[in-house]
Amino acid sequence: MSSPAPNPLMSPGYAPDQNMLVPGTASQPEHGLGLQEKINQMQGSRLGSRRLPTIPSLGRILPGGALLAGAAYSVENSTTLAMALLAGPSGSGAWCSVIGIPDFNVEAAANLGIDLDRLILIPHLDGQWLAVTAAMVDVVSIILTIAPATITGSDAARLRARLRQRGAALITIGAWPQSEAVLSVSENTWGGLGTGSGHLQTRRLKVTAKGHNGRSRSSELSHAELRQSMWPQLSGSDNGKNDRHFIPRVVSA
Repeated sequence: MSSPAPNPLMSPGYAPDQNMLVPGTASQPEHGLGLQEKINQMQGSRLGSRRLPTIPSLGRILPGGALLAGAAYSVENSTTLAMALLAGPSGSGAWCSVIGIPDFNVEAAANLGIDLDRLILIPHLDGQWLAVTAAMVDVVSIILTIAPATITGSDAARLRARLRQRGAALITIGAWPQSEAVLSVSENTWGGLGTGSGHLQTRRLKVTAKGHNGRSRSSELSHAELRQSMWPQLSGSDNGKNDRHFIPRVVSA
């Protein structure tokens, strides 16, 4: 019987193979360390504070008043809400990664304020969720993923420690052990339709966040707020206005 695959988080000195992040060979210019160097140059060293840029209506209900670097968050029932959590950091110049979500809608993400030029998609993992996620914690500031049901509490704790060490944040669609908060949409209201006529023009979500202390808070989030928000650029980030094609990077595990 073959021995189990080693856990990439067991060793405190773990350094991921950066060539795993993209298809092909390490000699190609965008691959491996070159990708991480490019991200570091555009983004700066890391976010300078534990508080990540957060949409105001979501910041009001999150513990600490904002998304926190080093923390993990769960979203129960809404990909739109998960995208909204990415919009603040992304719009401020942070690099984001979406891991293990093959049907992630990049057009919807762009409409919600996510900068596709700083988005890395890894849709297919071939059973390597933990290794890939641990590697991307070293590269980007915020990760959106669907965690496998087989994740153990000890693996979650080690990944949480790595998030704190690197100053990154994790958002999972579905349950996650030791979440800073669990967010869900309790009401979803559309506007613009008349009596048998008209077009859908507005959408409002009532979002509830439940902290690990059991306290719940609610707030309303509108698509207009996402589209109109102006985010301060992170220190050291390059806004990329002269080189913006709105094409996310799709890589493989």
